[in-house]
Amino acid sequence: MVEIILASKSKVRKKILDENNINNRVEPSNVDEDLIKESLLKNKATPTVISKNLAELKANKVSLKNIDSLVLGADSVIDLEGQLISKPESREEAFEILKKLNGKKHNLVSSVCISKNGSMIWNYSDKATLTMKNLNDNELKNYLSKISDEALYAYNVYQVEGEGKNLFSKINGDENTIMGLPINKIKEYLNNYK
Repeated sequence: MVEIILASKSKVRKKILDENNINNRVEPSNVDEDLIKESLLKNKATPTVISKNLAELKANKVSLKNIDSLVLGADSVIDLEGQLISKPESREEAFEILKKLNGKKHNLVSSVCISKNGSMIWNYSDKATLTMKNLNDNELKNYLSKISDEALYAYNVYQVEGEGKNLFSKINGDENTIMGLPINKIKEYLNNYK
């Protein structure tokens, strides 16, 4: 299988690639996600469209600097009844996000894009549906007290592979999609890549 460049500093995404024996190296794109989200939201873009656009932008940016290489960009967003929920920037904000999701069903959308020579050559989006339990404020605060700052700001407010799975009464979807990388589709594409 070919080597790919991961246009992300996500340790979880890197780990998923490594565990699936995909030869990779990391080169973060450093795109200003907030600025792009703001612009897309003004144009009434859906959370899925925002996720796809960010994945493509990240891949294309790194791809321009790495001629003839395959570059993988990825982005995940929470879609709560059509409303985009972004990563928290403080513990207070994380608590407010959990309160918004509390007792409700939401979608987690993960989009991936593979680019070559500055242009997208393949993309895919997958969605998982998660139903959060009805928890009181103390239970939410207790959960947050167990999460490190790094994890909290990197992966939104929950990690289903860790403590986060205890927040949910129901999870429908691929765990790799929820962790940010629908790996089976990526492998399928890379296996057929000539």
